[in-house]
Amino acid sequence: MNNLTEKEKMIQGKYYNAGDPELASDRLHARSLVKEFNDTGVNEKAKRTTLLKTLFGKTGEKIYIEPFFHCDYGFNIRVGEHFYANFDCIILDCAPVTIGNNCMFAPGVHIYTAAHPIDPEERIAGAEFAKAVTIGDNVWIGGRSIINPGITIGSNVVVGSGSVVTRDVPDNVVVAGNPARMIKKIQV
Repeated sequence: MNNLTEKEKMIQGKYYNAGDPELASDRLHARSLVKEFNDTGVNEKAKRTTLLKTLFGKTGEKIYIEPFFHCDYGFNIRVGEHFYANFDCIILDCAPVTIGNNCMFAPGVHIYTAAHPIDPEERIAGAEFAKAVTIGDNVWIGGRSIINPGITIGSNVVVGSGSVVTRDVPDNVVVAGNPARMIKKIQV
């Protein structure tokens, strides 16, 4: 017998109903915190940090995100120590998004976990699913890059600006392009 809530189904990568009242309430709560964060003044760094620590599932002590920032739920985002995201970062966190230590995002980085069925009838019926994204330590993601659902990016990786990451990325490489491809290995 399957007695999972829609929220549990979403987090586990199963088909779920995004219109579920609990999920709708969770999104509303996140949007309220995100709006408060985005409305902070330039000198309110402590307030920004407090709001992010309230919104995210887990953070390191040192976290800094430039407004404007957007996410779906917040509770599925886990970031390590020394995380920085520049302006206009979007994390659609229907599934867990785990980001390691010492990671930096340039402006406009988008991370997507939300996905929809290829079959048009299933899609029209409202089925959704999500796939987790994992990013290792010491990763720098260039401006306007997109990380697609289900992707794992290893440690010590550089993602070139404007890249669309559609496949897993191993440790110690530079990737770039659409779709992103390995440009070179990094000697560490």
